[in-house]
Amino acid sequence: MPSAPLITLIAGPTASGKSRLALEMAERTGAVIVNADSQQLYVDLRILSARPSQEDEERVPHHLYGVADAADAWSVGRWSRAVATLLADLQAQGRPALIVGGTGLYFAALTKGLAAIPAVSVEARDTATALYDAEGEAAFRLRLTTFDPPAAASIESGDRQRLIRAHAVAVSTGRSLSDWQASTTPMLAPGTYQRLVVEQERAELYGRCDRRVEAMVEHGAVDEVRALLARGLSPALPTMKAVGVREFKAYLDGDLSMATAVAATQQATRNYAKRQLTWFRNQTPDWPRHPPSVS
Repeated sequence: MPSAPLITLIAGPTASGKSRLALEMAERTGAVIVNADSQQLYVDLRILSARPSQEDEERVPHHLYGVADAADAWSVGRWSRAVATLLADLQAQGRPALIVGGTGLYFAALTKGLAAIPAVSVEARDTATALYDAEGEAAFRLRLTTFDPPAAASIESGDRQRLIRAHAVAVSTGRSLSDWQASTTPMLAPGTYQRLVVEQERAELYGRCDRRVEAMVEHGAVDEVRALLARGLSPALPTMKAVGVREFKAYLDGDLSMATAVAATQQATRNYAKRQLTWFRNQTPDWPRHPPSVS
């Protein structure tokens, strides 16, 4: 058995109830909760990201929640370094950890590792971007098959950024992105962690998404978006792409009614949950499910 305290990974789509489950487990076991949600990193997105409440954060220790400014874009690599430092500190204290969130790449970094991909040249990235924009997704995906068949087959429809990156990596480094990603070392050693996916039936999950958006509006989501917009940040930043920002901006600009903005945010939240659900079902098929009866 490993000498380090056991780590539990609790993954799942938005609104699935994983934060509540983690809180209950932490109170029973004395564990601390560690954030694995890319949006809940940002202090400016407490409401839109459904970050744990101040009350919940006071009940048990929470780490890496609200630690980043909206103008500061965190990568999976930066999160991984922060988590590695934190886990080392917790190990020294003899404290178990519950790593909780819905960002699949964070869990992939923990269990599969991050590829040490060299910097991609500007020329390769610009060329890939120009080809994608000129040819469209279908033709570009076919082109990518020549360089990186696994990436061309697995990258989701509409994911322009990842398709372009896969092409640019292959051209710039002479090695496919899939090959780079296969040559990785997991952050967590086998036997040092347990795994769990919190997964509701789809109809129940979508209902929870809709109710969550309604609760967000009641708790000041529009004011949170207003404050974010007032900073004049680049629309390319992760915070500006958070679900609800575009929809409530349209309301604040007078382009949508409140009812329409809420409905649009609910639809965007359901779409996001569906993508997460698909990712976890495809990438973590052997992880235990909670509740166990979910098919």
